[in-house]
Amino acid sequence: MASKPLNNIWIRRQQCPCGDWKCYIRLEGDESTTKTEIESTTTPSSSSPSSSSSPYVGQIFRTDEEAFEHYTTFARKTGFSIRKARSTESHNLGVYRRDFVCYRSGFNQPRKKPNVQHPRERKSLRCGCDAKLYLTKQVLAIEGTTTTTKTQWYVSQFSNVHNHELLEDEQVRLLPAYRKIHQTDQERILLLSKAGFPVNRIVKLLELERGVQLPFIEKDVRNFVRACKKSVQESDALLNEKRESDLMELLESCKGFAERDMGFVYEFTSDESGKVESLAWAYGECVQGYSMFGDVVVFDTSYRSITYGLLLGVFFGMDNGGNAILLGCVLLQDETCRSFTWALQTFVRFMRGGHPQTIVTDIDTGLKDAIERELPNTNHVVFMCDVVSKLASWFSQDLGSHYDEFRAGFEMLCRAGSIDEFEQQWDLLVTRFGLVPDRHAALLYSCRATWSPCCVRQHFLAQTMTPEFSLSIDSFLKRIVAEPTCMQALLEEVSVAASLAKQIPQRVPYPTMKTCMPMEDHARAVLTPYAFSVLQNEMVLSLQYAVAEMANGPYILHHFKKMEGECCVFWNPENEEIHCSCKEFEHSGILCRHSLRVLAVKNCFHIPEQYFLVRWRQESSLVSEENQNGMGIGDDCVQTFQSLTETLLTESMVSKDRLDYTNQELSALIDRVRNIEPANTCISHDC
Repeated sequence: MASKPLNNIWIRRQQCPCGDWKCYIRLEGDESTTKTEIESTTTPSSSSPSSSSSPYVGQIFRTDEEAFEHYTTFARKTGFSIRKARSTESHNLGVYRRDFVCYRSGFNQPRKKPNVQHPRERKSLRCGCDAKLYLTKQVLAIEGTTTTTKTQWYVSQFSNVHNHELLEDEQVRLLPAYRKIHQTDQERILLLSKAGFPVNRIVKLLELERGVQLPFIEKDVRNFVRACKKSVQESDALLNEKRESDLMELLESCKGFAERDMGFVYEFTSDESGKVESLAWAYGECVQGYSMFGDVVVFDTSYRSITYGLLLGVFFGMDNGGNAILLGCVLLQDETCRSFTWALQTFVRFMRGGHPQTIVTDIDTGLKDAIERELPNTNHVVFMCDVVSKLASWFSQDLGSHYDEFRAGFEMLCRAGSIDEFEQQWDLLVTRFGLVPDRHAALLYSCRATWSPCCVRQHFLAQTMTPEFSLSIDSFLKRIVAEPTCMQALLEEVSVAASLAKQIPQRVPYPTMKTCMPMEDHARAVLTPYAFSVLQNEMVLSLQYAVAEMANGPYILHHFKKMEGECCVFWNPENEEIHCSCKEFEHSGILCRHSLRVLAVKNCFHIPEQYFLVRWRQESSLVSEENQNGMGIGDDCVQTFQSLTETLLTESMVSKDRLDYTNQELSALIDRVRNIEPANTCISHDC
């Protein structure tokens, strides 16, 4: 009989790529979140003026928990803590009264002493303090109805008279009610404890990592480790058994997918005892997507499962609409070069032996070595945002108040125009801040060819380095990892996320014409809306450049405001070849503003065909024309429809009555259109 599936909890990878397992990475966004959580437990909340105000008799709360939080905030600021006392309930109303009292309320009852020679006597903190807040539930009928009711709680009694001294802020934070160990800290404490760190060292390390005062003390950590140690020992064997069972069931799910989808492929590795170690799979549509958009592959390894100890790797491509498309998935037992090598080998086999032109990953030495071994002719690029997000975790603690200066210097370094300029600025930067012996600085320098903009500029990346594409990948992954998912459901989750992502890009309209240049009209007839919008933006910006023709042939372009950063463009009218020193076309497949400016100066009404890459053309689509929501409709029909909608918007904005009427009629029209059965053939280009 199969064991019950475990909830699969995904977290972001926190192992540092420097290779030191003791080094703990916290991305900039995660770091700020955790710091906010810690500060919220050590300082009173000030989100609203009334959050720490004194309660009063008659005060209304929506729930009893809301009242408890309000009273807790007030107590924290005043210098004491509270606890829940008795509650009263009835058959009809349920719990209708809650009593909250000061932590020193009442008196301890004398205990029967155990039969030992030296019983342990503890001094009681309770001194009969009468500070309290009593809540009473009230059931009200909603106006206009006779059967619908709502409940609320009001303060029936309140007293803030204490018979003991109130504590200062530094003392009140040490009260047990305010000492909490958050989930992220619990995971880190257990990891360090398992590695043999004593409790006092764990606390010091956490203080250094957080950079703020911890909301708990060494005693809390010691108690937490002691409580977890026994449960971990008892559950390890059961946990391993369930992991093996769930992975075997995942393998069976793959076999079921292969029977339903002839294009579905999967491979796995197992250890000597036959237990599943790593698993990779790809759906039938992945191979089709790779054949069209496999020039640039993004291999994302952001998440790992803390339940199963597996790393989730997802291969993405970018379609001609600028959206992420799924190319394959892999679950790896560890993050070694050996595991990454198997993942790359398997992916290439799934994609029928095709090697991508460029692969984009995060910064990882094991992955870097695997790519050099398995994809020697593929350009390896690291996401710049991945490098930047780790800077604070690597350098802020050592640099302290100088970190902001370092960050500004690093941003200037990324604007270096050549490799020689980058090398010079790097030497100055690490020397200035004393980072020459730092292992993280050494890691960055050793991988500079994969992330430095002046080096990466030479590689084709389509538009995968844009923030919009990063958000597209992030939203895809969050659909998978947002909720706890058992391992058996992972295939379905990924398949559903891929289907949703595929449905989104088909509704992107063409932008309106902006320059009236013949080249713009030509590009609109060839490129997809996404690629056309990128090229159109370059056309608009090209008008800001002055052109100077040199005696030996090339053209020098300057921005009308910025005389530095000139670009050199070579134009050969015989074979219609154009090259720019900025290498934008080689980098993204879209002509740059400098080249477009020269073409306009030379009276070119059409863009040469070789500068419309197949991957950006309208015909390069993963969805047939009849399913593209109007992509097969002729240009005249589209322009007529756009003209009508613009006129409708203009007339509707004259008054509120017109706008309300238009919204009402459009809603009804949309419903009628949805009820029309789609035709089996595409609409003709002749309207």
